[in-house]
Order: sequence, then structure tokens, then C-alpha cells
Amino acid sequence: MQDELEVFIGWDSREADAFRVAEFSLRRHSSIALIVTPLVQADLRGRGLYHRADDPLASTEFTYTRFLAPHLARTEGWAVFCDCDFLWLADVAELLALARPDKALYCVKHSHVPTETTKMDGAIQTVYPRKNWTSLMLFNRAHPAVRGLTPDVVNRATGRFLHRMEWLADDDIGGLPETWNWLEGWSQKPARGLPNAIHYTRGGPWFPQWRDVDYADLWLRELELADRATGAKTGSIP
Repeated sequence: MQDELEVFIGWDSREADAFRVAEFSLRRHSSIALIVTPLVQADLRGRGLYHRADDPLASTEFTYTRFLAPHLARTEGWAVFCDCDFLWLADVAELLALARPDKALYCVKHSHVPTETTKMDGAIQTVYPRKNWTSLMLFNRAHPAVRGLTPDVVNRATGRFLHRMEWLADDDIGGLPETWNWLEGWSQKPARGLPNAIHYTRGGPWFPQWRDVDYADLWLRELELADRATGAKTGSIP
């Protein structure tokens, strides 16, 4: 197994606290060294790596920048992307241990059909095949299909091509247990214990209208721990 893992987390200016909790909880539970990088769209535009026009259907600033993660990774082997609205409750090394080298990518293969018409702070809730598959991705950087996910492809390809993973053969996509991308408001609660990673995909406690979601208390507790440990100001950019 790798002794160091690069993790890319989506950054959205409306969800700074969500990012802080995602990174802090990820590090707090990890038994391996991590390199954590926020995908800040303005930074990627400034570096000439991202130049897509704004998409009115994009609910976050990292809707498309997530696909730059394998190109940006500096280490060999596997790299992870996750949305910023994750709360990690288990060791990411256990996720990495599930990967096999014949696959290009691993994700939770949800059959997610949301009933809400809006999410987060009023963003449009869209429905499409393989929804939320790309909210947590474990990339095999040695695989030819992943190496083919260049900045040019990320900037020019359609949202359908990217988010429905049409750049991969179906057999190249490995499945992960749902507990690694447990969708609040959709996934069934475990009979015992907690999910490994909670994804507040509808909206989390950092939005006033989503303060009563399942496991909101765990997220708020993690934010408090992050504040104590880092001394960072709530809402600050990484």
C-alpha cells in the first residue's frame, strides 16, 4: 500500500467551513501521510489550467475542476478527490486498501434520484445518470484512461462526458461500499455504528436551512475540534 496519499478537495467560496471540516476530519482519522490540496477555481484559472465558461447548472465552483485532480497529483499511484461537504469518520487508508491495479477509478455506484428541486443555498438540483459517482473518486494515475484525462479534455468536454464517466469503459470503474460516500437524506442509516464518510449532498449545517440534517451534531462537533486545533478563523480560505 502507498505510504502517502494525495487528496484533492473541492473548494467553494460559499462552503469554506465545509472544506475545513472535510480536511480536518480526513487528517484526524488517517493512519497514512496525506497531501491535501484544495481545488480553488480562481487559482487554477490563474495558472492557465482551467478556462471553461461558467455553467449555469454548476452547483459548485469545483463542478468541473475535480477532473483535474489526477493531472495535478505529484506522487505516483492512487489519488483521491472528494467534495467539500464530506465528514470523514474512518481511515482513508482503509479506502485505499480496497483498490486493485486493474481498475482506472473507484467510486460508490449510487442510484441516486433526489426528490428535492433545490439544494445547498438554492442551487438547482439536477437529476442525471450516475449522479454523485464523481463526488468521491479514487484515481489510478497509472491507468491509460486516467492519463488521458488531460486539462484539454477537462476544459473542452461536455458535462455529460465527464460526470457520467464516458471517458472510461464500464469495466474500468470499480465499485466501493456505500458507507464511503453515504448520502445524507438518501442512503439508509447503518443498523450499527456510523458511515465511514458522510456526504451532506443536499446541504449541511453550514447553511442555516440545513441545520437539522442527519448527523449534523457530528459535523458541528468536528468544526469545533478544527477551531480548537488549528486556531483558524471560521470561513477562512485555505
